[in-house]
Amino acid sequence: MSTPYRQIRAAYTEESVTVYQAYDPAIAGPAVAAGRFVPPFKRERMTWIKPSFLWMMYRCGWAAKPGQTRVLAIDVSREGFEWALGHACLSHHDGADREAWAERLRRSPVRIQWDPERDPHHTPLPHRSIQIGLSGEAADRYVDEWIVGITDVTGRVRDIHAALRDGRDVAGLLPAERPYPLPAPLARAVGATPDDPA
Repeated sequence: MSTPYRQIRAAYTEESVTVYQAYDPAIAGPAVAAGRFVPPFKRERMTWIKPSFLWMMYRCGWAAKPGQTRVLAIDVSREGFEWALGHACLSHHDGADREAWAERLRRSPVRIQWDPERDPHHTPLPHRSIQIGLSGEAADRYVDEWIVGITDVTGRVRDIHAALRDGRDVAGLLPAERPYPLPAPLARAVGATPDDPA
């Protein structure tokens, strides 16, 4: 069965969703120790969270890019995750009324981008992966309310990358991500591909 063009796939439980970010050790270390983001993390800047492990690996080069050498798995409450989606606006005009989109973009504390999903070798796939940018009220809620745990997964990242370089199949080493059950209003808000009618 083919993957819908725009579909949120994530590791999640009944209570939380796992998203990924990569940082310099100066930010990652204190965050892991505190269980939340603390200075020198700057909540005034837009912060991007990514439910797709492989898209994060593409973005950080398997934890090899400068400033992105520590990969964090952040568990956020599903309530917070869905609040973000419900208060989001697509970063780019997507065929809707341009003036209405521009007004929503101005007011929304959350940006949505859909970028080509990647395989372990960073090859683009025919379906998209969501990136969620948090600013203003959304960034404050993320830091102060939504995070239920932060885990440094850099060691796992390096082990998977080493296996990949050795030519091994890494599918069984990757986090188990499944389609996230989006209520229809949230799917519309983020421009997800509608589910096929039953």
